[in-house]
Amino acid sequence: MPYNQSRARARDRGNVLGRLEFLSLHQPLRNSSNDNNRGASRRAGPGKYHQNPQSDHQQEPGEGAKERKEPPRLPEEDCMQLNPSFKGIAMNSLLAIDIHLSKRLGVCVHTSSSWGSVRSVFTLLALTGHGITWICGTLVCLTRSNTLAGQEVLVNLLLALILDILTVAGVQKLVRRKGPWEMTPGFLDYVAMDVYSFPAAHASRAAMVSKFLLSHLVLAVPLRILLVVWAFLVGLSRVLLGRHHVTDMACGFALGLLHFSLVETVWLSSNACQTLISIGTLSWSPFP
Repeated sequence: MPYNQSRARARDRGNVLGRLEFLSLHQPLRNSSNDNNRGASRRAGPGKYHQNPQSDHQQEPGEGAKERKEPPRLPEEDCMQLNPSFKGIAMNSLLAIDIHLSKRLGVCVHTSSSWGSVRSVFTLLALTGHGITWICGTLVCLTRSNTLAGQEVLVNLLLALILDILTVAGVQKLVRRKGPWEMTPGFLDYVAMDVYSFPAAHASRAAMVSKFLLSHLVLAVPLRILLVVWAFLVGLSRVLLGRHHVTDMACGFALGLLHFSLVETVWLSSNACQTLISIGTLSWSPFP
């Protein structure tokens, strides 16, 4: 009998350890996070379990730790480059120098500026390099020309002016760079599509026209020097008036010389020019 009683007590002790509150003392922890959440909800009671029904859908500990370790990513415009490249530093430095120098050279921006008394002179000088001025002047000279050689030169000059206006307007529309001073473009600027700053249209046109006239007209040495000085002053006048940067003027000169080289490469002959003149005056008769 005593032996049977000791065996019954051992069996009762095993049943006690099998209860829910003693399971964590003699059984290993389960790997499933859902089981742990379910057990915790049972120990917390039915009231707390119904208050938080989404506890079974918690993320795994590994994923939560990964999310805590990853810092939030900021937009690129809010980030500062602590180690910029040498090329970036050089470009930013040149851009800052260009803007500072262009603002310092804008001495005729307003009538109250340091050179405001001669602002009208530089405005008139800039008008001599306007695209509308040169196109109208070329058309007038073309209607009054009676020689084939003169008409050939004038037609090619007219095509060069149209090429210059379209190319500069396209580059300006693509770059969309504003001038150093906030100024509204005039009516003639809108007509010639010279709205933005880069490249300088007046500088490009002056360089192309001066090179064109020096190559196809017989001029004395003083006139040749005066023509070069005129081209430089036309480009500089736009900087003094606050319309363009210094780099805009320099790139405009380079683009004008490029236009001249292109026109010389595709130079139209006298017969082609006469055909264009006939089409333009509506007197072209393709059949005899």
